[in-house]
Amino acid sequence: MQLGVSSAATQIEGGDYSHSWNDWYQKGRIHDGSNPARACDHLNRWKEDIDIMAELGITIYRLGMEWARLEPVQGSYNDDAVQWYRQLLLYIKGKGITPLLTIHHFTNPMWFESLGGFAAAENIPVYLSFVEFVIRNFGDLVDEYVTINEPNVFAVLGYFQGLFPPGQRSMGAAFHVQSVLAGCHIQAYSLIHKLRSEMGYTNTKVGFAHHARVFSPKSKWNLWHRLCSTLVARFFQGAVTRACLLGRFVFPLKNICKMPGGEYADFLGLNYYTRSAVSGLGDGVAEGVPVNDLGWEIYPQGIAECAGELYSLLKRPIYITENGTCDNNDNFRSRYIYEHIKALSESDLPVERYYHWCFTDNFEWCEGESARFGLVHVDYESQKRTIKKSGEFYKAMIKYNGITDEIYKNYLTQEKYHYGNIKT
Repeated sequence: MQLGVSSAATQIEGGDYSHSWNDWYQKGRIHDGSNPARACDHLNRWKEDIDIMAELGITIYRLGMEWARLEPVQGSYNDDAVQWYRQLLLYIKGKGITPLLTIHHFTNPMWFESLGGFAAAENIPVYLSFVEFVIRNFGDLVDEYVTINEPNVFAVLGYFQGLFPPGQRSMGAAFHVQSVLAGCHIQAYSLIHKLRSEMGYTNTKVGFAHHARVFSPKSKWNLWHRLCSTLVARFFQGAVTRACLLGRFVFPLKNICKMPGGEYADFLGLNYYTRSAVSGLGDGVAEGVPVNDLGWEIYPQGIAECAGELYSLLKRPIYITENGTCDNNDNFRSRYIYEHIKALSESDLPVERYYHWCFTDNFEWCEGESARFGLVHVDYESQKRTIKKSGEFYKAMIKYNGITDEIYKNYLTQEKYHYGNIKT
């Protein structure tokens, strides 16, 4: 299993572009008031960041591109941004690091939002036009692509819970957006293969990054809890998984684009963080379980459970495209990483890659700068980077291709989780 890191353009680059998350900040919707236009200033510090990756021994890196930066006006592209990303990709590859490129990771240009964004099925060709632009401009540098990051999270938080842009609160809208995004993924999958084939490449790999969690009834003896657990799992992740991987649209999704059934992934991308304790049609955390600094349960065996569910649908290599935890003082991140990778290693699943979320601390969406997930600490005022103890642990794991007694003693013996007492 190769060990790498993940990031997203909006979360690290900075830059005051006209996109949905800068707009969300201007509306006062970031919990700590931090500005995504600052983030980690990766726009100016990219060489330093890639050099640190190389120092840690990283050989695989999942990154994204800022759509609003590349296409600030519909149909009008920024050549300077194209050249910046090409320079970045060349530098990454020059350090012996293989890029996995995410085309859409939560953020829309405001001109796309004004058209209705992904709530309007007629905008699918607009997204596909951007996909084609990406392949034609970067397809000679990148072989592997994530079409869309977490279509279920984008839809649920943006259109049902109102926590992400555009801030709607409609269950029907959330299901509709998931249906549209599934159509986007399927068509992008075929388009990327077609374009790269025309360019003479035969090693193309395309998938989507699926956010999945374990949904367990708060009480296994309570029939209502058990029913809700089944329903929530289907509504949040089960239906969209089948739609994106197989072109099978089951309730509550609809096959808006009339996509044929098929196999639409060359790898299974899994973003895994936690388990939910379900007592109704919502989310919850059990009492007395280990939790991170955001109150999410730490449930390592769940990563293998979720990966197994994906693999049961489609036999493809598994990439853990995100896994990590909010640990603001780096008290237990090394143990978290160790226990999740251990759970994967002890399974019989074909897990080929593990991308830790994330490389540096970053702008963590509506949590802003207050939630730290990185292997590398960022002082946002000075933008100074410092490798954390967990980063040194990760470096040692990569160097020795596993855990030695000395690594365990040096990094894991003193680490302990928090225990929550959170009621659902």
